[in-house]
Amino acid sequence: MSCILFDWGDTLMQVYPQYSGAMVNWPEVAALPGAVETLAVLHSGYHLAVATNAQDSDKTEIWAALQRVDLAEHLDKVYCFRSVGFCKPSQEFFHFILKDLDLLPEEVIMVGDDWEVDVQGAVQSGLRAIWLNRHSTEHCSGSGYQTIHSLLDLPQTLMHWGFR
Repeated sequence: MSCILFDWGDTLMQVYPQYSGAMVNWPEVAALPGAVETLAVLHSGYHLAVATNAQDSDKTEIWAALQRVDLAEHLDKVYCFRSVGFCKPSQEFFHFILKDLDLLPEEVIMVGDDWEVDVQGAVQSGLRAIWLNRHSTEHCSGSGYQTIHSLLDLPQTLMHWGFR
C-alpha cells in the first residue's frame, strides 16, 4: 500500500510562534482546516505518516499532540528528527523512511508547507511531493510535484495524479 507523508507543523497542525517546547504542552493546539477530514478520507486507501524536523518533541509527544486534535487515529507512523537522526531535506531522512516502510520512492508522496525542505527534499530523494501553499496563490507544478492551497484539495489531486 502506498504511503503519504505529512509534515507536522503548519501542514497538519497550527504552529503558534508565541509558544515553545513540546507542542503537546502548549496551552492551545489546533489541526489545520481540513486536516481531520482529509486524513479520515485518505486513511482507508493509504498508509499515512508524519515526517517532521521538530526538535522539541519526540515521537511520544508528537503522538500525544496529534491525539489532542483527533488526528492520531488516522495516522500509522511518526518519523521525527529524534528517531531518524537526520532532518529534511537530506536524502538520509527520506531513505530511512523508505527502508522502514519497505517501499520504493514512487510509492510515497510527501505533503508539506516548506517548498525547499518538504518538496525539494522529497523530489531530490526520488519521491513525489505536494506543496501545501496556504499563504499565496502561487502554484508550482512539474513532473515530481504539485501545489494545493488547502488540505481538502489533496484527495482529488492524488486521484488526478494517479497516485494509488
